[in-house]
Amino acid sequence: MSDYLEKIKSQIPNLQAYAGKYADPIEGEYVVYTGPGQLKVPDRLVVGYIEGDGTGPEVAYAAIKVANAAVEKAYGKARRVLWYEVLVGSKAEKLLGSRLPDQSVEVLKKVRVFLKAPLETPVGGGFRSLNVTLRQIFDLYANIRPVKYFPGLPSPLKNPEKVDLVIFRENTEDVYMGIEWPWNAPEAAKLRDFLRRELKVNIRDDAGIGIKPISKFGTQRIARLALKFAIENKRRSVTIMHKGNIQKYTEGAFRDWAYELARTEFRDHVVLEEELPQYGGKVPPGKVLVNDRIADNMLQQLLTRTGEYDVILAPNLNGDYVSDEAAGLVGGLGVAPGIDVGDWGMMAEPVHGTAPKYTGKNYVNPTATILALELLFRFIGWREAADMILKGVSKTYEAGYFTGDLARQMTEEERKVVKEVLGTQEFAEKVAEIIKTEL
Repeated sequence: MSDYLEKIKSQIPNLQAYAGKYADPIEGEYVVYTGPGQLKVPDRLVVGYIEGDGTGPEVAYAAIKVANAAVEKAYGKARRVLWYEVLVGSKAEKLLGSRLPDQSVEVLKKVRVFLKAPLETPVGGGFRSLNVTLRQIFDLYANIRPVKYFPGLPSPLKNPEKVDLVIFRENTEDVYMGIEWPWNAPEAAKLRDFLRRELKVNIRDDAGIGIKPISKFGTQRIARLALKFAIENKRRSVTIMHKGNIQKYTEGAFRDWAYELARTEFRDHVVLEEELPQYGGKVPPGKVLVNDRIADNMLQQLLTRTGEYDVILAPNLNGDYVSDEAAGLVGGLGVAPGIDVGDWGMMAEPVHGTAPKYTGKNYVNPTATILALELLFRFIGWREAADMILKGVSKTYEAGYFTGDLARQMTEEERKVVKEVLGTQEFAEKVAEIIKTEL
């Protein structure tokens, strides 16, 4: 695996890989946050990258190749990215003795804008998810996941071209805060005793316990970001996805607080679903529809009424469910990007995991990681480079080039559009070539 990776890395000239200790970047400047959500982005930009575990390094370097091609095509020599390696995960444990070393956290605090390839999170016991920990350390409260169909991708839908969603998932609260104890922990026993004694709530002695906090503050700042995005990008609607019919004081409150924000801060830009009768059942021109759906119903409506949904606003767990389902409508997690955004930083990442059984086999689809960097460029204001990436990926699929994960899903009829099935690096090189020669 090391020889394979070294060969890939040698093809990327603007990398500053970790070399035994952290040193200031040899060139370039860090992004500067001048206020909440306000950026000053230098033309010689330092972007951090975390190689990740399993197949993470393969997709990370494939995506960086494409990103470099897009920046060069869009800006010539006027702009450039220096990719600065930060150690997190198994590589960090091997070299620095911890999966999340303090010195790596300090570097990320300076870089502020970085790519994270997939990191390993064991099921059950062991260390907590590094993905969740990074989001909480940097207060990256919005996990934004666009899901869009590219021509030629396999899909279970009759009309997959209707899939054009942007999911805003609250990223720091809900059960993902990790406030939980195993059934036999002393803390669980104390909590069960308190609940029985003080609140007259009975919980079995062999029950693990988790706590699900959802706050007004956390809800309204993610709702604000989603509504602002919908208005600025002329989206049709924002749908609040919740299970408030059962979890009334957490997810029900999420719904109510999101509506409250829409009414108080965005009144001139939105229309609520309950108000449509006064407009003849139609959304007035220039307005964004705000409505809500129960989570389980929402999951099936994405299949049966796909085109009715646009921007989806959800608490943490629901957002995880719906984004994975939505990705399955357009080829799977291999094409599903995400970006975690806060007031003082952002982390681009693919939605999929480490896929360890494919490590070193040059098989996995790098599209999700490529499109994660498209999102990063878009959110820092480098829209021209972002557009190049998006068009490059789309044209690659239109031209009949696919990776194995997509080809194996295709029916015999769908395979007729396949010109060639490519490996991880070859697919990235094809996208970069199309960006350089056809855009």
